[in-house]
Amino acid sequence: MKFRPLHDRVVVEPLEEEEKTAGGIIIPDTAKEKPMQGKVIAVGPGSRGEDGQLHALDVEKNDRVLYGKWSGTEVKIDGKNLLIMRESDIMGVIE
Repeated sequence: MKFRPLHDRVVVEPLEEEEKTAGGIIIPDTAKEKPMQGKVIAVGPGSRGEDGQLHALDVEKNDRVLYGKWSGTEVKIDGKNLLIMRESDIMGVIE
C-alpha cells in the first residue's frame, strides 16, 4: 500500500531502543520507554501560508529525527508500526 501524507504531516518509523543495558541486563517490553527517534518514511507537500504560497517542509525522506515522547498518531500500515505527526512535533534532525 502507498501512503502519502497531506499538508505538513510526516510519516515516521520509530527506531527501537536496545533491549540490553551496557551491563548486559535484558529490559522487558513493559519497562521500555517509548522511542523518541525515528526515520522519516514520507513527507507531505507542505503547508499553505496566508498568501496562498506552498511552504516546503524542512525534513526529507530518510532523515533521522528526534520527536517528543507522546507526539503523533500511531498507525499500522503494511504490518509496520508508524507515526503520523505534524512537522512542528519534530524537534530536530540528527546528522
